Amino acid sequence: MYSGSSDGESHDTSTQRKIPPASSMLWVRNLRRYIGSGAGLGSEALMELETKRILLEIFKEKQQKSQEAGTIPSFYKKKPENGSISQRVQRLAKYRFLKKQSDLLLNADDLAAMWVCLRENCVIDDATGAEKMNYEDFCHISSVCTEQIGPKCRRFFSPSNFMKFEKDEAGRIAILPFYLYVMRTVSLTQARIDMSELDEDSDGFLQSDEMESYIGGLIPNLAQLRDMPPAFNQMYTRIAAQKFFFFCDPHRRGRACIKKILLSNCLQELMELHQESEEEVTDTEQAENWFSLTSAQRICDMFLALDKDMSGSLSKQELKEYADGTLTEIFIERVFDEHVRRGKSGAGNSREMDFDSFLDFVLALENKDTPEGLTYLFRCLDLQGRGFLTTADIHSLFRDVHQKWIEGGNYELCIEDVRDEIWDMVKPSDPLKITLGDLLGCKQGGTVASMLIDVRGFWAHDNRENLLQEEEEPPEEESQ
Repeated sequence: MYSGSSDGESHDTSTQRKIPPASSMLWVRNLRRYIGSGAGLGSEALMELETKRILLEIFKEKQQKSQEAGTIPSFYKKKPENGSISQRVQRLAKYRFLKKQSDLLLNADDLAAMWVCLRENCVIDDATGAEKMNYEDFCHISSVCTEQIGPKCRRFFSPSNFMKFEKDEAGRIAILPFYLYVMRTVSLTQARIDMSELDEDSDGFLQSDEMESYIGGLIPNLAQLRDMPPAFNQMYTRIAAQKFFFFCDPHRRGRACIKKILLSNCLQELMELHQESEEEVTDTEQAENWFSLTSAQRICDMFLALDKDMSGSLSKQELKEYADGTLTEIFIERVFDEHVRRGKSGAGNSREMDFDSFLDFVLALENKDTPEGLTYLFRCLDLQGRGFLTTADIHSLFRDVHQKWIEGGNYELCIEDVRDEIWDMVKPSDPLKITLGDLLGCKQGGTVASMLIDVRGFWAHDNRENLLQEEEEPPEEESQ
């Protein structure tokens, strides 16, 4: 009555029903319980399990804090403590990253080999005689350089880099500007790596001692500083670093952004000392570069000559002798009010200018046409601290200049006429007041500041036509 097929089906069905799920098996439950306790794991597996547990706790803690804080995002991240594991990991990661970036840079031999490849595979322009290359030559040189130097030079031969340079009618670019671009890129990248190595807290800013260390490391490689006495190294790095902070730290926070340093003219001016001067250079020409040895020694001698009592700082009376005493007394007073810190006793008479403040003072007077220099001087000119100058302020400031002008035996002049001339030079947006933006926008802010603080500056403006003629006469005599 029962067929064989039905017996087979019933047998298979009973077999399937008897197989329990894996989770219900006793040996599976025991194995999971054994592994879950960690008793059957090796040391590495235990470490992974412990790490996972710690990270999960940290994640839950941060998640709870973010929920309690609401929608306000965190804007402050606490720096790792000295000697902590996180600080060590951060330093190691930074070291490996900078080492990797340094290995990707072209060295002196690589740059020399690239220049040889450029000259051997370029064409000569018949009209100008310049060495040029089109895009096909550019790609061919890229292949040759990659074979000789390696893949690290390939990034300079991208189509976008080729399009950056001026092309002639045939679509060719000169090889010299391209090679100078490669050299400057390598130089700036190396400078950034060197500065980042000195950045202890890795926040992208350099403190004054870190900047001085960077400059000190450059001194042996700068040709024009080879004759510097070793005893003068510390003073030189202090003077040189102060210019970077004057231009790259406008808020005087004591730290300069590395990106601003790399993009500033100060670094380019410092790198000019790499060049060996074949021709004789006068002291005046050398002094134009703040980073030259002549300029640094000039500033030290100037400070020592003003410091009559050898106290290491300058009083108001001592600073009045700066520039042969041509600066006005009201300006000296304002410099001490705005840019010189009070003494420890807190009394007004104890306030004196230290060497760093003196360096800022000199930098402002020697760079009056720059935004940084003019900002420094405008704070002194703004007698009431209102952010603008009125006709009364101009009258008060120029009164001392007028007094020195008369004492020097010059002709009588009307202060109101000078005031009107300054207004015509600046052309302020508000006819009743002059702001810092007006002085920066008129492109004559440095001249206006000189007229209000220095009798010599006003004399130069009053005799500007005669001075221009004197500058034009020597070339005419040579041509004759």
